[in-house]
Amino acid sequence: MAKKRRGKHVPQRTCVGCHQTLAKRQLVRLVCTPQGVRVDLTGRLPGRGAYLHDKRSCWERALKKGTLARALRVELTADDLARLQAFMAVLPDDDDETGAGAPAN
Repeated sequence: MAKKRRGKHVPQRTCVGCHQTLAKRQLVRLVCTPQGVRVDLTGRLPGRGAYLHDKRSCWERALKKGTLARALRVELTADDLARLQAFMAVLPDDDDETGAGAPAN
């Protein structure tokens, strides 16, 4: 009898902005470091991390509601907010791809 091979395990993470679960590689990691909260594009920086979509609407929601600070278990400083808002400014602002935030009919 041949054994069934299972597919490769794909780690899942939840966006702290819209709470949608996706593959880890599809989200942007933010990490709390001694120098403050940083965007971790490599996904390898040490420290407590949180994940967000690469869409402005998720970032705005996470910063406005405080879910990012709660997930990282830190108080976001003015420098942290400025750095994150600068990164957020270059992100697309539509959520049509995932349907997140779309009204359910």
